[in-house]
Amino acid sequence: MAEKPDVRFTQLFIDNQWQDSASGKTFPTFNPATGEQIARIAEGDKADVDAAVNAATKAFSLNSPWRKMDASERGRLLNKLADLIERDREYLTRLEVLDSGKIYREASEDLTDTISCYQYYAGFADKLHGKTIPVDGDYFTYTRHEPVGIVGQIIAWNYPLAIQSVKLAPALCCGNCVILKPAEQTPLTALYVASLIAEAGFPPGVVSVIPGYGPTAGAAISEHMEIDKVAFTGSTEVGKLIQQAAGRSNLKNVSLELGGKSPNIVFSDVNLDYAVGVCVDAVFVNQGQCCSAGSRTYVQDTIYDDFVRKSVQLALRRKLGNPMSPDTDQGPQIDREQFDKILGLIESGKDEGASLECGGKRFGETGFFIEPTVFSQVKDHMRIAREEIFGPVMQIIKFHDVQEVIDRANDTTYGLAAGVLTNDIGTALTVANSFRAGSVWVNCYNAGGSSAPFGGYKMSGIGREYGEDGLRQYYEVKTVTIKVDEKNS
Repeated sequence: MAEKPDVRFTQLFIDNQWQDSASGKTFPTFNPATGEQIARIAEGDKADVDAAVNAATKAFSLNSPWRKMDASERGRLLNKLADLIERDREYLTRLEVLDSGKIYREASEDLTDTISCYQYYAGFADKLHGKTIPVDGDYFTYTRHEPVGIVGQIIAWNYPLAIQSVKLAPALCCGNCVILKPAEQTPLTALYVASLIAEAGFPPGVVSVIPGYGPTAGAAISEHMEIDKVAFTGSTEVGKLIQQAAGRSNLKNVSLELGGKSPNIVFSDVNLDYAVGVCVDAVFVNQGQCCSAGSRTYVQDTIYDDFVRKSVQLALRRKLGNPMSPDTDQGPQIDREQFDKILGLIESGKDEGASLECGGKRFGETGFFIEPTVFSQVKDHMRIAREEIFGPVMQIIKFHDVQEVIDRANDTTYGLAAGVLTNDIGTALTVANSFRAGSVWVNCYNAGGSSAPFGGYKMSGIGREYGEDGLRQYYEVKTVTIKVDEKNS
């Protein structure tokens, strides 16, 4: 069993320096597996965001080391940061488990993804070139890709390291300066990575990390007149607030990766045991705290009963307990608020007539554990089929034919992801092309990597992260046209 890590950094990180918040306030971060306080963290607010913006403004000035740095050197720094994270991956894995309740195995996988993301964008740093354009007339026209400027990034608590990497890496690749606010539930790994950013050699002011709460630190970032862009991962409700704040202030560019209620459709021609395994994992990964979770499991009527029975069997085999233990399958929910919300939605499912096949209750006497829960006989109008639960709750919904299930799957305000399991390539392509969702998985779920773009349709977000498309959030395109005239040559 992995040992509990010590906590090394609890202050704000501004201008490559550790400092207390301007107000002197701190807030606690808790171990979700026990409910015990881990540490107290400096609580940033508007004054601290202002200080970080001042540092970023100096770092982004035209003659600063960061702005004058060769693009290849930015790539080298990102690769150095990836190497340092690799060096300390065991410590970071344990720190992530401690602060988020994520099981050790999944936290270790997140470290692999995090390192890969920094390496991927490091390779892009000296390849962000524009074009020469043959416009009509005696003109030479070319484009440049230039950094947006000062970027505010507000990240979620469910994948702290992975989300931090997909925010920081492309922004730094393009030459921006970043002010990052980690989620108040999970600030510890973000602060440790800040120490590695300084160790790697990034100039002062290029990255600041300001822990704090959304209504104070997050709002200060969203409303700041000198922040040029905000990138946010979190709930749709907060995403709306960030867009409103951008509109009230300087019309800063906004990219959002928000919630989901993703359909996962199973046709009767599949290998049933394989399909059940894919669908159970699609729901229960990370305690169900995954924005792309395949939480609406549509199953064709001819295999419905067998699918439900096998899903219950798999759910009951999941081992809950200490997330540091390598044989644990499911850890706790992040905090009391999420714990209570999930249990409330489970009660609504029972009240609205869904059949509770297993689970549905608290597990253990300490921490925020919820039993793996499976509902059958779920109808599309029920709250558990409409609202994002963000917990270990599987809803199995019956369907009959292809067009019917496509219409039902698309009947949602969300559009982050979707899945389809079938051995018929025609059915697979028909369904995949019909989904209004940013990612579609066929005969798998949550597969991908740093090179595959990810983002949502509809109320699941704006813009894309990962892949080359993820860079487009972080540069401006400048067009330069030069008159070609012999008289002036």
